[in-house]
Amino acid sequence: MLVFLFLQAFRGTVKASANFKASADAEVLHKAMKGLGTDEAAILQLLTARSNAQRQEIKASYKTLFGKDLVHDLKGELGGKFETLVVALMTPPLTYDVTSLHHAIKGAGTDEKVLVEILASRTPQQVKDIIAAYKTEYDHDLEKDICGDTSGHFQRLLVILLQVTLILSSFLVTSLLLLHQKCFALFKAGEQKYGTDEQSFITILGNRSAEHLRKVFDAYTKLSGYEMEESIKRETSGSLRALLLAVVKCARSVPSYFAETLYYAMKGAGTDDDTLIRVMVTRCEVDMLDIRAAFRRMFACSLHSMIKGDTNGDYRKTLLLLCGGDDLFSPLITSLYLVSYHLFVMLTFCLHFGRTSKCINKCFY
Repeated sequence: MLVFLFLQAFRGTVKASANFKASADAEVLHKAMKGLGTDEAAILQLLTARSNAQRQEIKASYKTLFGKDLVHDLKGELGGKFETLVVALMTPPLTYDVTSLHHAIKGAGTDEKVLVEILASRTPQQVKDIIAAYKTEYDHDLEKDICGDTSGHFQRLLVILLQVTLILSSFLVTSLLLLHQKCFALFKAGEQKYGTDEQSFITILGNRSAEHLRKVFDAYTKLSGYEMEESIKRETSGSLRALLLAVVKCARSVPSYFAETLYYAMKGAGTDDDTLIRVMVTRCEVDMLDIRAAFRRMFACSLHSMIKGDTNGDYRKTLLLLCGGDDLFSPLITSLYLVSYHLFVMLTFCLHFGRTSKCINKCFY
């Protein structure tokens, strides 16, 4: 039973190595970078076969053994997108989120895509940890920095998402009456109103648990005849629309949200490598198996095949190792194949023993 629960809980493609020894791995990496030329294959094979926690141990061991900073040495030996990806892999998850948010706010212009992705998809506890780590790292308040760089309803919803850790628990158990009140409020704010009351959308979508929101979406569809996403697309625009949609999609399914994010990062001319790297690195130990399954279900190709066709070199090899495998067939096709195969085996068995009619009756009735 415990094994079953563990398998259910672990949905990543990258996991901790069983025979791990930090000093031995540090030696391998040092050798890969020593002298003329760099053994990129050795670096990417090792780092993608270790968990992030193990990479931090390797980093510490490397410093002890050689008196150098591993990340600094990797930056000196690698280049381009491959370097960016490897450095991301060497960064602790919380630090990576905090750094990404800081760069999104303090860089040239505001990278609203990063704000939307991180704040809409992280768990309440993760958001709480991000706020504390941001304060420690930059001696700044994350909410104040976001308010100083954004405006309007988009800013208000971001602030609510930052505060949600303080108020989520009070909404975990919601009465049916309150549920319908909120659905009706959303309906009046959007479909039944000339112009849109964005504040109602923001307040209701920002202050509820994912479980509650899914119930709201179902009731809203019955009341209005529209899916929540359809109403948001019709009634809002710009960065607010993107954030509201992200909140709704994450409430429905975080893996499906990231599958869609990855697809549009690679679709069309050019690749959004920043998004591709960020999602692959942050989800490879969390739910990449579910993202792959959602990707195959939602689109006409697998995540593996799209990465393979859209990237190249050591960068591609590393991303494919993080992806962890190819999903050649959609879940529906796989299921149909398995059913057909079992029917074929059963009928062959029946024909062999001359009891076809009786077996067919058992199969279908």
